[in-house]
Amino acid sequence: MHIPDRTVPRPTRRTVPRPTRRAVPRPTRRAVPRPTRRAAALALAATATAFGLVAGVQSGADAAAQGSLPAGTQFYRDPASQAVKWVAANPGDSRTPVISKRIASQPQGIWFSNYRPTTVTSDVRAVTAAAEQAGQTPVLVAYAIPNRDCGGASAGGAPDLASYDAWVGKFAAGLGSSRSVVILEPDSIALTTCLTAQQQNDRFASLARAVSTIHAASPAAKVYLDGGHSTWNSAAEQANRLRGAGVLNADGFFTNVSNFNTTAGESAFAHNVLAALGNPGNLHAVIDTSRNGNGPAGSTWCDPSGRAIGNYPTASTGDGAVDAFLWVKPPGEADGCAAAAGTFVPDIAYQLAVNAADPSGPSPSSQPPTSQPPTSQPPSGGASCSVAYRANSWSGGFTADITVKNTGTATISGWTLGWTFPGDQKVTSAWNATVTQSGTAVTATDLGYNGTLAAGASTAFGLQATYGSGNTAPSAFTLNGAACTTA
Repeated sequence: MHIPDRTVPRPTRRTVPRPTRRAVPRPTRRAVPRPTRRAAALALAATATAFGLVAGVQSGADAAAQGSLPAGTQFYRDPASQAVKWVAANPGDSRTPVISKRIASQPQGIWFSNYRPTTVTSDVRAVTAAAEQAGQTPVLVAYAIPNRDCGGASAGGAPDLASYDAWVGKFAAGLGSSRSVVILEPDSIALTTCLTAQQQNDRFASLARAVSTIHAASPAAKVYLDGGHSTWNSAAEQANRLRGAGVLNADGFFTNVSNFNTTAGESAFAHNVLAALGNPGNLHAVIDTSRNGNGPAGSTWCDPSGRAIGNYPTASTGDGAVDAFLWVKPPGEADGCAAAAGTFVPDIAYQLAVNAADPSGPSPSSQPPTSQPPTSQPPSGGASCSVAYRANSWSGGFTADITVKNTGTATISGWTLGWTFPGDQKVTSAWNATVTQSGTAVTATDLGYNGTLAAGASTAFGLQATYGSGNTAPSAFTLNGAACTTA
């Protein structure tokens, strides 16, 4: 998943990356023993909850009339998102106009993925207060469940379920009284292969408590549980798991987070899950459409090329069972292959944007930037660095050896180096880094094994390129968005 985080990670980054998991079609998974809660869930379905949510079995028409988000809901655009900050910092970049118009202008999920119980209330409140003032509805992603991502690239979360329950209480305390959308723990229900039957039961019980805690603290909050996606668990299997996690007391479930499945396919899957649940009137689905404009790239789930942003965020879906199309996974934030999970990569954002149509949604917000951290956790420690660039040229071509040094006091976990060629140099290959080029702008990212730089440490990579009229070395470099000195 991506491990982004407001206080910091996408999982999840919204994505972060997970093998055969949510970022793409996953292989068939063996059914995990599920809690024996069907009788209790059906009993709940016959009564109204304490929060006025109707849990009875009703017709599709009745379901469309109850509990859904108003069609005119305006979702909150975070003025401190990574995309917004990159656009502001790169006004002369050739990619900026497209990224600004088609991605940075749009509301996206704001992730809370670091387990920080002492600050999570104030972190959440900073978002909800700003959204309330703007008359908009924020989309907040709670991502701190223990055994998160089954130990994959987005591993982490609270140390145990008791700690998680307490964290959820503090998260909920920051929601306030205005409407919000809570995407509760991506992958927590669809991905349980690392859990025993008892651990799964315990997790589902904790998720059910989380739904009640959030609704008690903020009755206007809309809470959606993990519905996986259409090429993962079957609709019947996912419905059974959702029952065990208390979905009948929630507002519905989400699908396709950080994945690429088409909106039509996910909508059909959502209808099938709702049918397997008995079409309770209070339940609806929301679909992550942030990267599904061109559908999936076969079985490639980690930063596949050729993708496009999908439906722009809206509560006007034309489908009574689907409350909203949302950008839960912020477009442009890596899954973990092109860069560390949750890192904003402008080339990824540009390709997603340029492959899509112009947005029909709102224009960029006029709200001033805030001092809040970015939506997703960027690679840390980029505040102090030096770069040595050494080229070996011949007629029409050259190689360059580039050494990056962390001259700060904090460890850098994942790095992205950027520069602009002053001439017509064109990169043809690279080693020890992933190097991409758009116009004269070049971005190099670590390969994972060389992504951690302790204070004083350095790493080197190289590239080969061609040139025509001249091969002047670049004069300025940025590491994780911060300017470096040249050595």
